[in-house]
Amino acid sequence: MLIFNTLLVFALVCVLIFVSILYFHSLSEHELNPPELKNNPSWDVIMTELTPLLSFTNAKGGSKKRHYEVEIDTSKNFNSANKIIFSGVAEGDEFVTEVKISEEKQLKDKTQYWWRARTLGSTGAKSDWAISRFFVDIASDDHFMNLVRAKVKNVEVSAGYNSKNIVDYDDPGLVTFWQSPPPEGYDHWVKFDLGESTTISRIWILSNPTDADGWLKDFVLEASDDGKKWREIPETRRKNNDTFRNIIDFPPTRARYYRLKIYEFIGYAAQINEVILYSPGTPPVPKAPEEDYILIIGNEHNGFTFTDLAKFIEEIKPGLKTITVPYFEASLEMIKKLKTKPLAIILSGNNADYPNLPMFEHNGEFEIIRESDIPILGICAGHQFLAMAYGYSRARSMGWSDISAIAPEARRTKIKVLQGDPIFAGMPDEFVAPEIHGWAVAEPAGEFEVIAKSTYVQAQKSKKRLIYGAQFHFEIKVSYNQAALFVENFLKLAAGEKK
Repeated sequence: MLIFNTLLVFALVCVLIFVSILYFHSLSEHELNPPELKNNPSWDVIMTELTPLLSFTNAKGGSKKRHYEVEIDTSKNFNSANKIIFSGVAEGDEFVTEVKISEEKQLKDKTQYWWRARTLGSTGAKSDWAISRFFVDIASDDHFMNLVRAKVKNVEVSAGYNSKNIVDYDDPGLVTFWQSPPPEGYDHWVKFDLGESTTISRIWILSNPTDADGWLKDFVLEASDDGKKWREIPETRRKNNDTFRNIIDFPPTRARYYRLKIYEFIGYAAQINEVILYSPGTPPVPKAPEEDYILIIGNEHNGFTFTDLAKFIEEIKPGLKTITVPYFEASLEMIKKLKTKPLAIILSGNNADYPNLPMFEHNGEFEIIRESDIPILGICAGHQFLAMAYGYSRARSMGWSDISAIAPEARRTKIKVLQGDPIFAGMPDEFVAPEIHGWAVAEPAGEFEVIAKSTYVQAQKSKKRLIYGAQFHFEIKVSYNQAALFVENFLKLAAGEKK
């Protein structure tokens, strides 16, 4: 009898545990959250390929082995004949899931697409849809923009605080902002004094990238010769604007003063993170040294390099000169006009989030990657640009940031060499190097192959030309860096090719 009672109690306990598991599992399924569509493409990104790789951040909540349903359509209502459906998409890695548009279902050029995704639970539960949109324009990155940044001498605002943030063009400046006061009783405007009469034909405006609060809803750009009498540039008028970034082209207009007049905005106060005014034209060709030199393309948003890259190169190769050109002034035409050609080109890293950048500024750099016969080495962002030159979606956020270069406690993943290559001469088959990044190459271009990996692509090379990319920072001086030889080997290869 005692044994029977014990077995009965044990059975009851098992039933209670089983019921509890079912209850909590059912509860978690009803609390399914949708994934976040802020990876690549995020809202209103311009995709430069017809078969993009769509990436989204995994949902939170529900069972660990989640699945997703993804739909892409030219209709906001997702009811057209163009709809593409991905059903039962298994979660990718720990942070991000991807779906790839096939050649058979390739998208249409010059077309806006809506896309949405939802989480599927194992019991049949479904989350709400997360919705985003992007635009396809495969020719939008083909050529240098033929524009130069206009220099703003002074910026004034109608009211509010932190007006200097509007023209703060470094990487962190993309997340700082000017905010206007509440709407009652105020005009809202931002005035730019260029110091002299200047022709302008494009304006870039970045507002709140996080949510719609502060987006400019109704606005126009005005011009003035004296800063008092204003004339509207009608092609810049936007009503019912529903995006946080605007690229507006208009007929070349000449004036000393320009004013962004804001009639309506979303939320409590207007927010502007950045404005850049552009003049038609091309930048001056830099003066090239007579002797061997390295051309560094500075990919920080202000045109500099995140690390002291020029000094590093000149230290490891005494006598080798360097010149640094901002990425927004680099182009294939500039390379052709240099009096003496560089021994090699190095593309630096940056510390900015691509969806917040005016990516058309990189068009000249993309031209160089695709067409130049000069040896190229891309570092961090420069490595990602080797892939993005063949399609914007080929790089994406990892969903987490590797900061092993600046945080001693950060994980330092072993980087594994996948194939023997002279770029790794003298380096171990598994090595550790400092990293500072949150994005990575998701899909190398057809010309490129992966030659080193950790949990993501760490190094790639072209099969046709002397071009390499490294996600890690071989140039950062820390005790555990085992990759310093990477750049020395590259410079040897470049020198050998010149001979």
